[in-house]
Amino acid sequence: MLILGLSAYYHDSAAALLRDGEIVAAVQEERFSRLKHDARFPAHAVQYCLDAAGAELDDLTSIVFYEKPFLKFERLLETYIGTAPRGFRSFRIAMPLWIKQKLFQKRMLRKELERLGMREAGSRLLFAEHHESHAASAFFPSPFEQALVLTMDGVGEWATTSVSIGDGNRLKMQKEIHFPHSLGLLYSAFTYYTGFKVNSGEYKVMGLAPYGEPKYAQRIFDNLVDVKADGSFRIDQSYFDYATGLAMTNGRFADLFGGPPRDPESLLTQRDMDLAASVQLVIEEIVGRLTTTAAREAGLRQLCLAGGVALNCVANGKLLRSGAFDDIWVQPAAGDAGGALGAALAAWHGHHGADRALDNGRDAMRGTYLGPEFDDDTIAARLTRAGAAFSRLTDEAAIAATAAALADGQAVGWFQGRMEFGPRALGARSILADPRSPEMQKTLNLKVKYRESFRPFAPSVLREDATDWFELDTDSPYMLLVADVALDKRISMTDEQQALFGINKLNVPRSTIPAVTHVDYSARVQTIHADTNPRYHALLAAFKALTGCPVLVNTSFNVRGEPIVCTPEDAFRCFMGTELDLLVAGNVIVRKADQDPTLRYDYKAAFEPD
Repeated sequence: MLILGLSAYYHDSAAALLRDGEIVAAVQEERFSRLKHDARFPAHAVQYCLDAAGAELDDLTSIVFYEKPFLKFERLLETYIGTAPRGFRSFRIAMPLWIKQKLFQKRMLRKELERLGMREAGSRLLFAEHHESHAASAFFPSPFEQALVLTMDGVGEWATTSVSIGDGNRLKMQKEIHFPHSLGLLYSAFTYYTGFKVNSGEYKVMGLAPYGEPKYAQRIFDNLVDVKADGSFRIDQSYFDYATGLAMTNGRFADLFGGPPRDPESLLTQRDMDLAASVQLVIEEIVGRLTTTAAREAGLRQLCLAGGVALNCVANGKLLRSGAFDDIWVQPAAGDAGGALGAALAAWHGHHGADRALDNGRDAMRGTYLGPEFDDDTIAARLTRAGAAFSRLTDEAAIAATAAALADGQAVGWFQGRMEFGPRALGARSILADPRSPEMQKTLNLKVKYRESFRPFAPSVLREDATDWFELDTDSPYMLLVADVALDKRISMTDEQQALFGINKLNVPRSTIPAVTHVDYSARVQTIHADTNPRYHALLAAFKALTGCPVLVNTSFNVRGEPIVCTPEDAFRCFMGTELDLLVAGNVIVRKADQDPTLRYDYKAAFEPD
C-alpha cells in the first residue's frame, strides 16, 4: 500500500511517501524550486517521492492533505465577524483568495494531481487536521510504545497547542488551546518586532537571546500573556494585529516596549537582544508548565514534540534537563513540511488501521536522510557540464583528504548520500569546518554564509564521545537539543570579559571548541551514529585521529536566503559563489584553486535575505 502525504499553500510545502507504513521518501519543494519556504503545490517533491519508490501516481492508495481547509476558513470567518469592523482591510484582501482558491482545495489538489498524470485523483483524497498531522509526525515515527505528545505552532485550523496521548497505533487528543492564543504567534510577534522575517527568522531570535538579559520577561507576563499554573494561557489581543491586521504587532505593543519595530537589516541594539532573551524565557516557562502538568496527568515519562515551536532546541534542552521526562523525541521536520509525513502516517494508522512496528529503541526516520542522492558517476558528469575541475578518489582517500583539509583550517562543502528532510543539515548537505579555530565562526558567517555575525554554529560529535565534550547523555541525531559544553573544555573568562554586554561578547573564546560554543557556553548538539550515517561518522573519526577532537562545525550547505543545496549543480554554484575551499561530493573532490575564475560570481545577490 502506497500513501502520499502533502503539505502546501501556506509555507514549506512538501511531500512524503509511505510503502506499507515504511517511510520511503520525504522532501520539501523548496529544494527543487530554489525558492525558500516555497508554498506552492509540491509537484517536484511528489515526483521525486514516486521515483524513489519506483511508482506512479495511479499506484497510490491514498493521498492525504495535512489540514482541513473548511475548518480553517471557518476560523478566519469567525475571527473577522467577531472583531468587525476592525480588520476589514485584511478581510477584504483575504476573502477573494479564499473564495476563489483555498476554500476549494480538494478541487485544486485534484487538478494538480491530474496535471501530473493521475486519473480519478478525487476518490483517493483524504484530509487530516493540522495538529493531528503534527501529532502523528511526532509519535508514530518515535521509538516509544506510549508517549505524551505536545504540538505547538502558530495556528492550524483552530488549534495552536495540543496535548495527545500516543499508544501503539492510536493517538487520542486530550486538550487544545485555540486561536488567537498561540505560543508560535507570540514568538513570531517578537520576531517581527526585532526586525526579522516571520516564519523564517524565529531561529535568529533564539540565537540572539543569549546576548541579552530577560529584562522584559515580567512585562510580557504582566501585559501580554496570562499563564496559569498548569501552563494554559491567554494572550491579550489588544497588543497584536495578527488576528485581523496586516502586521504582527500594533502601536500599543510598541508603546509597551519603548519604540517602533526594528528596521530589517539595521544595527541590532541591546534592547533587541534583551527582547529576544525575554520572549525566549517566557516560552520556556510556558512550555515547561504545559509539559509538566500533562505528564503528571497522563502518568507518562516519554515526550514527543512537533509543530514549529518544537524547533526551539533551547527550550527542548531545558525540558530534558528538567527531569520531568526520561526521554524526549522531536520530529526533525517539526514545521509544516513535516505535516506531509504526519498526514500520511495518520491515514496509515488511523484510516487504514495498520499496526506500528517498533525497532529496538530506534526511530523510524532513517536519520531523516529521505531526499535525493547521486552516485559518483552522475556527480562527475553533472559537474563536468557545469565546468568544474575535479579529481576522483577512493572512499578511504576521500575521507582522509577531507579530514586533512579540515584540520588545516579549510571550509568544506560536504555533499553526500540522501538529502535531509527538515530544516537542518545533518551531514548530507553540510558545510564543515574545524571547531577549534577562534576565527571560524566569524569567517563562516561573513565569507561563506553571508549572514549576521551573531549567529552560532552547531557541533557534530561522535555519539561515543558526546558526554566527554558536552553535558549531554542522550542521543541528539537531529540537532534539536541544546546542551552546555563540558566544564573541562571551557575557558574561564576574565572580570573584564564578564563585564561585556551584547554583541561585544561574540569574540571572546569560551572553550577549546570556540566556533561552536555560544556566548552562554551552550551548543546545539548533533550526535553522529555509525548506523545512520557511516560516512560522516568515518570523517569525524578520521578528524579525531588527526587532531584529538571528535567534533566538527556543521552548518547547512547554502547561503543566507537560499534553500539547502539539492543537486551537484546547486553545490557547485554555492561553492563557486562563496569562500569555501573544498567541495567533496561523494568521492569527487573539487578544489577552489583549480577552478576557472570566470565561473565565480556574486552568488549572495541571487537570493532574498531571510
